[in-house]
Amino acid sequence: MNNLEKDLLKIIADIDGVTGGALNIRANGKLAERHTTESVDIRNKTDKDGIDIIIRPGTKGETIHIPVIISESGVNDLVYNDFIIGDDCDVTIMAGCGIHNCGNEESRHDGIHSFFVGKNAKVKYIERHYGDGDGTGGKNMNPTTVVNIAEGGYMEMETSQIKGIDNTSRITRATLGADATLIIREKLMTHGTQRADTDFSVDMNGENSSANVVSRSVATDNSVQVYRSNINGNSKCHGHTECDAIIMGDARVSAIPEINANHIDASLIHEAAIGKIAGEQLIKLMTLGLTEKQAEEEIVNGFLK
Repeated sequence: MNNLEKDLLKIIADIDGVTGGALNIRANGKLAERHTTESVDIRNKTDKDGIDIIIRPGTKGETIHIPVIISESGVNDLVYNDFIIGDDCDVTIMAGCGIHNCGNEESRHDGIHSFFVGKNAKVKYIERHYGDGDGTGGKNMNPTTVVNIAEGGYMEMETSQIKGIDNTSRITRATLGADATLIIREKLMTHGTQRADTDFSVDMNGENSSANVVSRSVATDNSVQVYRSNINGNSKCHGHTECDAIIMGDARVSAIPEINANHIDASLIHEAAIGKIAGEQLIKLMTLGLTEKQAEEEIVNGFLK
């Protein structure tokens, strides 16, 4: 891989040089590198473009890297990845996509990821999106994540759009069994004329299941963000959805949280807050010697941390 591609991998997946453990790197629509382990098998799908990641029951402490990079203009990549996590696992999965586009054609990645989390398994899933390059072609990503958590399972998702993505539609669908837990932390940054649509929907079907969905975003310049969440309590359960956004310049943000209690013992909460940076925050930092721009950057970085 060239230095540009290595830089993308470092940003989206913390890959810097040799990485131990299971690994699958997809570059410009093709397999670039793959490693499996005794506990983690990675296989090509036979019916469509994508892979199956099979994690043996009882696997503990492993980190699996599944990044995608696009470094050519005009690449339109669609991939289907299934993660089968066995019972009693405790693993981390690092995914994400980086696009570098210096041409005048659109570069696009659409990833459909399906997770099957076994009984009492624990999964931390980290997904980062990043774009750069001085071409006029678009840098677009549309991730779809489908989550199925069995009894006693736990999944924590950290999804972030660092910068540079022109258009994105981020869809997440989740179904929770008894005593299952889903935690989602989204961080999103848009600028220029970018647009980002987020759509979360969680069905808590199992007794004593719980979901906590939190989005923090910053919209600047003339960018547009739309956040939708739908939390369905179909049993005795606990659910929470929250959207906090900072708006700057002529940006626009819409937050549309929805909760549906379909069981008498469903306990659900939703919150949404959109506003500009408080003037007293800027003044306080500027009295410490920062310029107004530097103060804004510090507040935004702290908000998205």
